[in-house]
Order: sequence, then C-alpha cells, then structure tokens
Amino acid sequence: MSAHGQTNPPGGASHAPETYNPWSIVNLVFHHLASEGLHPVFGEAGDPGAPAADLLRALGITPDKEGSRQASEQTKQDLAAVRAAFEMSHVEST
Repeated sequence: MSAHGQTNPPGGASHAPETYNPWSIVNLVFHHLASEGLHPVFGEAGDPGAPAADLLRALGITPDKEGSRQASEQTKQDLAAVRAAFEMSHVEST
C-alpha cells in the first residue's frame, strides 16, 4: 500500500520500479539526527548503506546507486526542452 492508500499504480497499469539511492537515505537520516541534537558517527557500527537499502525495499522502493529514476527521467526531459528552445532561438537568429 502506498502512502496514498493505493495498492496498485494509478490506473491499474504496471510501471517501472521506483528507485532511490540508499546513501541519500543515510545522508537524510544523519542530518536529521544531528539537527535533533544527536551525534551520529559513520563507521563505528558498520556500513549504513545495506540497512538503508533494506529500508527502501521494505517501503517498496528499489535501491539503486544511480538514484531516483524518476528524477533522472525528469532531468532528461528538462534538458531536451532547453536544447529544443536553444536550437529554435539559434535558427531564428540566423
């Protein structure tokens, strides 16, 4: 079940798995703990990347060192739009 109470993707269609970098979770938690006045330390209790990956899996997210597939796809689309705008303005100015 998603955070929105859904058990299937919207429309019932299957989609590519959501992905996220486990080290982003480690970074987020580390900074949150520090802002709460705690003193987290890396390395003393082992590698936090594996438990972070397990947490992502438990939440239905696929751990991926490349990070968020969704953000990556949006960046590609944004860059394509910028390129198209640049090419269009370049053609108009010649």
